Amino acid sequence: MRSIAADKIINTVEKMLINSCIDLPEDVKNALRLAKEKETDASPKKILDCIIQNAEIAREKNIPICQDTGITTVFVELGADVVVDGGLLNDAIQQGIRQGTEKGYLRRSIVSDPLQRKNTGDNTPGIIYIFPVAGDKMKITVVPKGGGCENMSRSTMLKPADGKEGVKKFVVETVFNSGGNACPPMVIGIGLGGDFSYAPLLAKKSLVRKIGERNQNTFYSKLEIEILEEINKNGQGAQALGGSTTALDVFIETAPCHIASLPVSVCINCHAARHKSIVL
Repeated sequence: MRSIAADKIINTVEKMLINSCIDLPEDVKNALRLAKEKETDASPKKILDCIIQNAEIAREKNIPICQDTGITTVFVELGADVVVDGGLLNDAIQQGIRQGTEKGYLRRSIVSDPLQRKNTGDNTPGIIYIFPVAGDKMKITVVPKGGGCENMSRSTMLKPADGKEGVKKFVVETVFNSGGNACPPMVIGIGLGGDFSYAPLLAKKSLVRKIGERNQNTFYSKLEIEILEEINKNGQGAQALGGSTTALDVFIETAPCHIASLPVSVCINCHAARHKSIVL
């Protein structure tokens, strides 16, 4: 067995949260630069240039990329031979979010009740998913995601007969209907299969992939590209003000499902596709 101190987890999550809100992943920045180069019209070029400049200023000045520093989702791949010393894993992660919010001057965006709307004051609780894996390591991925793009995400239960075309239609319509609310160009996560509750998790988890990282299954890697091309045909473009890049990429994750069901979930991320991972 290998022991990892709770304090180490707290400090790691704190630093990851601050850093993810400040420093956009390089693959996302490169995708934005490429999108700018592809545009032929001056207006979308200018918008993308502003988005890129904003990301550069955030990193240089050590300030958040966006005022909405989001709700924090944390994915943990927990090795079977790992024990947490000095506290509970969940408590350590929540404390890391709390400290990262305070030290990073992040906006407090979490309310303790969905209808009574009292702010918790420290961005906790975050949403935590723990996946048991083999080995003596712990991989932590922090994903702060803004409310604007989260609000545009959708789930449905298609009939199996709807098939691939039904999935494409639902995804494209969901993206189109989001308009400028999700701050395009977007990154689109798609969850297929599982059940009504599991498909959204697949969709959100897919968003931690790097731009251009295709599904290992050839059928789904081709479908990712097909859907991306279909989305970018709509001409919404950056900030939905016109252009050829409405989405930077599309990621699909799948799971087995019931013979009578085809669960589909679309998790939309804005151009500030923030996430950081570390292995302890």
